Amino acid sequence: MGAGFGFLFLLIPLFWIGLFVLIFSLVGRRWRRAGWGGPGQFAGGHGPWGGGAGRSAEATLAERFAQGDIDEKEYRARLEVIRANAYPQPPAK
Repeated sequence: MGAGFGFLFLLIPLFWIGLFVLIFSLVGRRWRRAGWGGPGQFAGGHGPWGGGAGRSAEATLAERFAQGDIDEKEYRARLEVIRANAYPQPPAK
């Protein structure tokens, strides 16, 4: 006479699987939005501990100079532009 609980056998595991999927998706979304866990995270990458876009551009420029894509004169000129735009000076009074 106890044949009415057969569907609960499937619902309970589905509930727990759904709960775990929900928790992991919420944690993963927060993790990605905060910018954690990317390549170069602690060495000038983006995210809560990264140096920002200025450091990334400088690293890319240094890489191109090391590979021989640009010469020293062009490297120094572009580096000056990057640093001037990354750290803007306040207007003079």
